[in-house]
This record gives sequence, C-alpha cells and structure tokens, in this order.
Amino acid sequence: MTLSEIYTTHSTMVYNLSLHYTQNVEDAEEITQDVFLQVHSELKSFRAESQLKTWIYRITINKSLDYLRGRKAAKRWSLFSAKSISQNEIKLADSDFNHPGVQLEQKEATETLFAQINQLPENQKTVLILLKIEGLDMKEACEVMNLSYKAVESLMQRAKKNLKEIIIQSKENEK
Repeated sequence: MTLSEIYTTHSTMVYNLSLHYTQNVEDAEEITQDVFLQVHSELKSFRAESQLKTWIYRITINKSLDYLRGRKAAKRWSLFSAKSISQNEIKLADSDFNHPGVQLEQKEATETLFAQINQLPENQKTVLILLKIEGLDMKEACEVMNLSYKAVESLMQRAKKNLKEIIIQSKENEK
C-alpha cells in the first residue's frame, strides 16, 4: 500500500480522533500532518504485528496526547513568567471547539461534555474516546491501547464512574 492510499483510507479517522482530543480544528489538522509524517518515515519498519489501522490509531493517540501535554506545559510556563500580572488578569484561552456537523444549539452542551471528558486521566479519556466516540469494539480498543480485555474493561468502568462524578460536581458548582 502506498502512502497516498494509506492517507486516503485513514486521514479522516486520524483527523476525527485528534479532533476528539483537542476540540480544535487547526490543532487536529496539525496532528494529522504529524501522524502521516511519522507513518511515512516509519512505514518501512512497520512489521505488521498488528493491523495498519491499529498502528495508525496508536500514533494518533500518542501525537494527540503529546500535543495536549505540550499545550499544558506552555500554559503553565506562561503563567509563571507573567509574575507582574495580577491573579485576576490571568485568563487561559478557551478551546476553539468547532467540530464539523455539530449543530449550533448542541455546541454548548458538546463543549461542556468534552471539557468534562478532558478532566479524566489520559488512559480513561483514551478508552472512552475509542469505545464511545470512535465506536471501536473492545477487541480493537485492546489492540490500539495494547492492553488486555480486562484492563480496558476496568478503565472504561473507571472512566464512566469518574465522568459521572465530574458531571455531578459541575452541576453542583452551577448552583
């Protein structure tokens, strides 16, 4: 399979998955480019121990998580370097959530849900995105995450429990 064929087959999946992590179109596009640059550079060393799609999922998840870690580190650094700014003046930029297909009346609810999902630990966030948003079955999620069925099942249960607690807490904070 050529890189062009791989891109044609998997680019939408890579873009959508990275968009689920970042909730920002430009960031998702950048991650998509980074993923296919890595696929291009490592394609000759791909050993087909897993499916190509699984390998690309793993690269996309890792690139997305690395991007988010870098963004958090940059925000932290900018907060520390802004010593002369009063605490009331510091406001982190909200994510520019513009997911294709989301209707305007659903946009706020979707932003809130993704903000709550983003509060989960990385592995719980990943399993939730793979199973509930991307629609992978448990076997595929196990392959992508390189974990046993029981481990993925346990992560999903903890993700549901923690997300429920986050939602309850945010509702209490609104009162």
